[in-house]
Amino acid sequence: VFTGVTVTSDVVYANNISVLPMLQSLPPAATDLVCDIYEPTGDSIVNRPVIIVANTGSFLPAVINGQPTGTKTDSSIVEQCTRWAKKGYVAVAFSNRLGWNPTSTDQDVRTSSLIQAAYRGIQDARAMVRYMRMTEATGNTYGIDPNTIFAGGYSAGAVTAIHLAYLDSVSDLPTSPFDIQAVANNLGGIEGDAGNIGYSSSINGIISFAGGINQLNWIDSSDEPIFSAQGDNDVIVNYNCGPGLNNPTVLNLCGLAEIHPICDSLGITNQSLTFNNVDHLWVIGNTQIEFIEAVDSAVSF
Repeated sequence: VFTGVTVTSDVVYANNISVLPMLQSLPPAATDLVCDIYEPTGDSIVNRPVIIVANTGSFLPAVINGQPTGTKTDSSIVEQCTRWAKKGYVAVAFSNRLGWNPTSTDQDVRTSSLIQAAYRGIQDARAMVRYMRMTEATGNTYGIDPNTIFAGGYSAGAVTAIHLAYLDSVSDLPTSPFDIQAVANNLGGIEGDAGNIGYSSSINGIISFAGGINQLNWIDSSDEPIFSAQGDNDVIVNYNCGPGLNNPTVLNLCGLAEIHPICDSLGITNQSLTFNNVDHLWVIGNTQIEFIEAVDSAVSF
């Protein structure tokens, strides 16, 4: 629809406590959370739909996570946001708090710190949604429709988007073998305390590239529509169900093959795209055939 895209970079959408300074033996510290906002150049419409896109990275910084990716400027994130903006959306690539202890010799420390990292990511996504609604209520700088906000991402980013939508209450979380309800409450509850309080963090749909959900019973008939794309050989976020990262010490995740039949049975609008004989790494760049097909299909969802 549009040929050009205007990007406003490093917009501060919230501030919260980060554990990353602990990597340098420093105490946790407050940090600004920032985003890049992509708009179609020359568009005068003031009620544009929004898609918020979360990056991959296993909730660790790039390189430390063993990958070259893990930021809001990953090539695949930039390509997704650019394509969405050219279709008339306001696309938002956001950073969230990172950090857990994958090298601890104590399995409980590894698991509990990962749970906290994942939950902080979900809270930051909620703060991002609230921020966009706040901008609409205070002048509508980006010309958005606050009633049409979607969330998406790849891998850990897609896991964040799915749980943002389908995890409705702290009481849904398990208390055994880890008391995740206590973790959530200690971190500020379902909404978190990153700011922009008073605005809704609900979304209208999910775009999941190689994402999964921890508990299938969190999906109910009132839940949001979902588009998913995933390779059927994926074991990092299992196409069926299995431990995240294919590591038995990591929480279980269930992917496309389990999520979409449940959505069908509950009458939830959904669309799935399976790549046969493909693993997890089809979104690392922005040129793979699968990536292009997934983005084009999602834009049409």
